[in-house]
Amino acid sequence: MTKRLALAAMMATLLAGAAPAVEVGSKDAFDFIAFGDMPYSLPDDYPAFEKVLARINAVKPKLAINVGDIKSGSSPCTDENILKIRDYFETLEVPLLYSIGDNEWTDCHRERAGKFDPLERLARLREWFFASDKSLGRNKVTLVRQADAMPEFKTYVENTRYELNRVVFVQPHIPGSNNGFEAQNPKTALEYFDRDKANIAWIKAGFDRAKEINAAGVVISFQANLWDIRQTFPTIPPASAFLRSIRAIERGALDFGKPVLVIHGDEHEFLVTPFLDTSLKLVPRVTRLQVMGEKTMGGVRVIVDPNDPDVFVGFNPFYVDNPKKK
Repeated sequence: MTKRLALAAMMATLLAGAAPAVEVGSKDAFDFIAFGDMPYSLPDDYPAFEKVLARINAVKPKLAINVGDIKSGSSPCTDENILKIRDYFETLEVPLLYSIGDNEWTDCHRERAGKFDPLERLARLREWFFASDKSLGRNKVTLVRQADAMPEFKTYVENTRYELNRVVFVQPHIPGSNNGFEAQNPKTALEYFDRDKANIAWIKAGFDRAKEINAAGVVISFQANLWDIRQTFPTIPPASAFLRSIRAIERGALDFGKPVLVIHGDEHEFLVTPFLDTSLKLVPRVTRLQVMGEKTMGGVRVIVDPNDPDVFVGFNPFYVDNPKKK
């Protein structure tokens, strides 16, 4: 991570309670807000979640990114709970890019979550959130969907791409819970292998597009902490269903040769760190942003200047009061 990014991360920590208007860099500079892993305790967390959405609307970024887990893994995966969050998303005044989390479908087989069929829940998510090529939010933008751009992957309407001021935003479907890979369930195992193939192709397509338009940077957002089952291994273990995703990002980033920002949730703690490969070594020019979540509710405002060598020049978290945390 560059000195500029290190300083930005440090200042972001010091400024944790605020998201002031920031004038930075060139005329092409812009901001977006990343958030996820909320609301968890239903319905108790709804008021705090509404504060997060209100803050986003007050800041008026160019867009918002949600990395999924729009409920906890043990809260019911009912239509009502999922559709309520979709309706919340539609109150945002800015375009919203949403990535599906594991709590929305892969974990829905749990007894406390309602013992739903995960694949049935995934089908409903695609129907409810990705019925068209438009983003969520009141001021929708048109997205490029893998299902439209690559007919061989017509199932994956949730894999989307967007471009803004020479920055390419890529959203592959990489949830937690080991990427949805459940070896004891043949149906979900097959789903993982097919989706993983689509994700790898979509990540590559995103970097190819970035090179084609001479983009200044690439943002890749999804739910999972890709390193969450490294256990005591000195490298990412073979059991990880995230191996190919990590390698695809590393391969694409090295070939692209310009700044890349990887955004995810899963661990509920705000962090800005270098991105690690499968040997847990730094990948040059790739930064990882992990958003806060669960009891710690808020978001991270990212300042982007495509004319700055670092491109991603600031990370400013904000937090809202959540009575459940007290």
